[in-house]
Amino acid sequence: MTIGGRLIKFHPATLLLASFLLVIAIGTLLLKLPLATETGRISWIDALFTATSAVCVTGLIVVDTGSYFTIFGQSVILMLIQIGGLGLMTISVTLFTWIGRSISFRHRMAMQDLFAHTPRADIFNLVKSIVLFTAGAEIAGGILLTVFWSREMPLLKAAGTGFFHSISAFCNAGFSLFADSMMRYSGDPMLNGTVCALIVAGGIGFPVLYDLQCWAKFHKRQRCRLSIQTKTVLLTTLILILAGAAMFAFLEQFPSGDTHSFWHRTLTPLFQSITCRTAGFNTVDIATLKDATLAMMIFLMFFGASPGSCGGGVKTTTLAILTAFTYSRLRHRRRVDLFKKSVPTETVTRSVSLLLVSIGIIGLILFLILVGNAVDGPYLNHSRGDFLPLLFETVSAFGTVGLSMGVTSDLNLWGKSCIIVMMLVGRVGVLTFAYIIVGNGAVNGVEHAEENLMIG
Repeated sequence: MTIGGRLIKFHPATLLLASFLLVIAIGTLLLKLPLATETGRISWIDALFTATSAVCVTGLIVVDTGSYFTIFGQSVILMLIQIGGLGLMTISVTLFTWIGRSISFRHRMAMQDLFAHTPRADIFNLVKSIVLFTAGAEIAGGILLTVFWSREMPLLKAAGTGFFHSISAFCNAGFSLFADSMMRYSGDPMLNGTVCALIVAGGIGFPVLYDLQCWAKFHKRQRCRLSIQTKTVLLTTLILILAGAAMFAFLEQFPSGDTHSFWHRTLTPLFQSITCRTAGFNTVDIATLKDATLAMMIFLMFFGASPGSCGGGVKTTTLAILTAFTYSRLRHRRRVDLFKKSVPTETVTRSVSLLLVSIGIIGLILFLILVGNAVDGPYLNHSRGDFLPLLFETVSAFGTVGLSMGVTSDLNLWGKSCIIVMMLVGRVGVLTFAYIIVGNGAVNGVEHAEENLMIG
């Protein structure tokens, strides 16, 4: 049997992980080339870390993207971000469809798992729509950002900067060519508005975008309703953005004598609420924020974006289901309802399992980093104050967010390796890794007699 024949027998979850690992490996080799960096060299671990962060659209960096990498190196990172945002299988399926090649059943199932909450016959129309919408959004964002930066740099450089940040924002990657990310533009409405719109569009999920497109096109001619997936994602996203912005503004109140403009005071909380969901740009110094603010941001990073999007995290739908599940139990209801529809019990069970496993993985990786720090010597200041920055870093990697309190470049080899694993788990998905490790087949086993336990 040929290698290709063996590959198509893999489960879609295995294909998904293999595609990410392949792109990461190629990206690492390209970043190791002398023409990729200004100095002509980069360590293997830093090249692997950067490639993983780009493919997993995270944005955590160990070296400054704008000054350390050449135009070639930055182009490689941008290519990895684009492939990581859409997924290698999405791009390959689209290309095969356009050139008239047939697609294997395994690839069809992979696309179904990635971008559809229920089986659908128009999966290829969905994939084509994803690619076209992505291209349109990134081009529109690139043009707007080019106009913005043309005011302070030559047009060609402004175009390169604009399209780099447009792709990075839509893919929720958080890579920036500026050492301080977007801090210098914290009060500019045009840049903040464009970047926030790109982040939200890339983070609410391609199935939602496709559903909205179909609704806008057909709802006047025929009865067409938005799916529960779309309604849940839109409502949860809106609540998280507004609540996050309000909490940030309340916790980080500016002093009465502060000279910042109205736009700075308004846009900064909104931008941080949106970006800490999974994008990774920042208009404030994260390390200077209060502990309460950082705790709130950890919560937002943990749940992250929506299913079928460029972002990571436990996902907004999981938060909605868990909230509805808690409410139904408090009201002594057997079923979990959303928008007058009952959520399948299996979905509720998977949501609870996802929450518990995700918390466990984050705790394990954090513990391993702390152990590596204790064994290998301090890479920070080895004080009690290291815990919060490392917890923030770990959750940021899991949610593929990319925000940091400034400890990424100080991580030792062991710490960087742990964060690499965390980014990969966050991007591919906890449930995907769970299938690869233990499979998804239900095993009844031996049924024993029941006996109750006290809880609570």
